[in-house]
Amino acid sequence: MRLVIAILALALCTVQAGAQITVAAASDLNPALAELATAFQKQTGTEVKLSFGASGNLFTQIKNGAPFDVFFSADESYPQQLIDAKLADGASIYRYAVGRLVLWALASSTLDVEHRGFDVLFDPSVKKIAMANPQHAPYGRAAEAALKHSGLYEKVADRLVLGENISQTAQFVESGNAQVGFVALSHAVAPAMQGKGKYWTIPQEAYPPLNQAVVIVSNSSKKKDAAAFLEYLKTPATVELLKRYGFSVPEEKR
Repeated sequence: MRLVIAILALALCTVQAGAQITVAAASDLNPALAELATAFQKQTGTEVKLSFGASGNLFTQIKNGAPFDVFFSADESYPQQLIDAKLADGASIYRYAVGRLVLWALASSTLDVEHRGFDVLFDPSVKKIAMANPQHAPYGRAAEAALKHSGLYEKVADRLVLGENISQTAQFVESGNAQVGFVALSHAVAPAMQGKGKYWTIPQEAYPPLNQAVVIVSNSSKKKDAAAFLEYLKTPATVELLKRYGFSVPEEKR
């Protein structure tokens, strides 16, 4: 009898635990993907474990064998490089969004970033300007490109402070270590940030498109669950969620 009870308890724990996939994701997706993962788990029972960072750093981790099932990049080139190296499934790659870059300051700041745009960079109060490290963060490369496109990079280079990823870049501004910063629109419009900041959306022609793509990692042992999560990305509800966070998105799957 005790054996039967133990077996039933074990079975119940297994059912309750359900499936789980581990997702590596670019930091700009933090608020949107957290909401998406919760909705997906509620609908399917599959838990989505999220790990955020700079796309380039996550790419390197996957190349070195990190046990991720899915990789959301803020740059299409990283998933494609994994596919070329046979470390990701080429048939699974999907451009889920196009990101937008903004210049962001605290709401309490006297900087009129919303109307002055790049001109605020030359305000006497701006001692430090935060941006993600262009070496491994696509949004950092976009910020650098926007400054160069506008002929401003050399003029502000000595005041730039580099964050490890887009989330740390925003933290520099929030903490006062920088007076203004280049962050993802998705960060600026996230519910947790409502009322905390103000921003200017940088014209898209000032930097290469932030085409963001997702792919299933080749050594994943959860490919079926990972594929289901990618299909969930293409549903109308998910498309609307991404739009709320400031992303441009492909047409939803019919």
